[in-house]
Amino acid sequence: MAALAPPHVPGEVLDILRRLWSAGHAAYAVGGGVRDALLGRTETDWDVATDARPERLLELFPGSSYTNRFGTVGIGAVEATTFRRDHRYGDHRRPDEVTFTHSLTEDLARRDFTVNAIAWGRQGDSVADRPVDPDWVDPHDGLGDLRARLLRAVGDPTARFDEDALRLLRAARLAAQLDFEIEPGTLAAMRVTAPLVRWVSAERVGAELRRMLAADPPSRGLRILAQTDLLEPLLPELALQRGVAQDKLPGHDVWLHSLATLDAAARLDPGNERLRLAALLHDVGKPTTQADGRFIGHDVEGARLAERLLSRLAFPRPEVGGVAWLVRQHMFRYQPSWSAAAVRRFIRRVGAAHIDDLLKLRQADNEGSGLDADADRTSELRRRIEGELAAGVPLGLGQLAVDGDDLTRELGLPPGPIIGRLLERLLESVVSDPARNTRELLLTDARVWAADMKAAAEVKGEAER
Repeated sequence: MAALAPPHVPGEVLDILRRLWSAGHAAYAVGGGVRDALLGRTETDWDVATDARPERLLELFPGSSYTNRFGTVGIGAVEATTFRRDHRYGDHRRPDEVTFTHSLTEDLARRDFTVNAIAWGRQGDSVADRPVDPDWVDPHDGLGDLRARLLRAVGDPTARFDEDALRLLRAARLAAQLDFEIEPGTLAAMRVTAPLVRWVSAERVGAELRRMLAADPPSRGLRILAQTDLLEPLLPELALQRGVAQDKLPGHDVWLHSLATLDAAARLDPGNERLRLAALLHDVGKPTTQADGRFIGHDVEGARLAERLLSRLAFPRPEVGGVAWLVRQHMFRYQPSWSAAAVRRFIRRVGAAHIDDLLKLRQADNEGSGLDADADRTSELRRRIEGELAAGVPLGLGQLAVDGDDLTRELGLPPGPIIGRLLERLLESVVSDPARNTRELLLTDARVWAADMKAAAEVKGEAER
């Protein structure tokens, strides 16, 4: 593996290192930025480790500020941390205290994985000594593990995971992102310490899940969670899918089908996170609706469970609603015999903003079932939908030729629920026949229907008296 030359280090990071060197301080680029630069990956998060104390960093870099209570200083997009050694981790997430040290080796020993414990830099300038060129410090053979594409904990893996339970999720996510194998001792320690993930906040679990799903393939990290007994405490709704048989690919239970659908969704639309989440969760309702080999209502139950799971993981409300809606709608059954009006009703029910994702979800579901993506004529339905949308047919109240004010003024009706009911009925008539979307026809229909509603209300009132 080629050495990391200065041009591979972002200019902002080099500037920080050089200022520290010239001020007489040891300074090194460390962590994920170094790791990914060596792998030829783009990494936005760069960290610097130095013997300069936090107050000295604030002095050398005007405008910098503390980012945590352990003395990390933010310098632009770069975080600079004084060499330190950690002590007891009482909450299995953060050290109870840290002690600064002048030893880079001690600092690297507290890090999570060997590939993140590689440093590039040098000691500071001095009057007596001629500055040396930057070089590597790699006491845990992280470079060797990079070459072997192996994720290994620094030192005792059980101790590393006991210190910070978030490292359990990071191990699964990094292995998936980097396409690395997890070293057997590290993998075994993940199983032993899996119960500690209860100390990880739901927000951090959600953040790691997002990053896991961005991997290629996205199922890789989830398979590791299942392999290491982490799936059940983290995502119990998905853990219930394991062992639930269904009539899909031979040997595939609901869990494996969901993973296959997830990977298919990623291939269909690589940058679409909402689609990946919907693909992962589309059958989450099956375990609790299973009866006699059938899963009646699993779409409704699945939408409820998807909403609960994503809300628990602190996903934004609009995102939660969008994913749950796709899960709720994914069991549609298109037939070529659908009329144009039926296609328009489908668009209206699903919502134009969700149509593309829903059709892709169906295609991914087909592939995850061992079928052709277009097994149920999804492409034909897409063409018909595109035709209706291109024609500009009215599909929402805002596209009607009349509005509530028109009905109030022309029919002499007071504002209230009856106006809303009339507008919905008018829209349904226009969806069935777009040619009816004229002011004159709609007002005529509204007068007739309003009279019918009034008469029905009077009859009901008489009956109640």
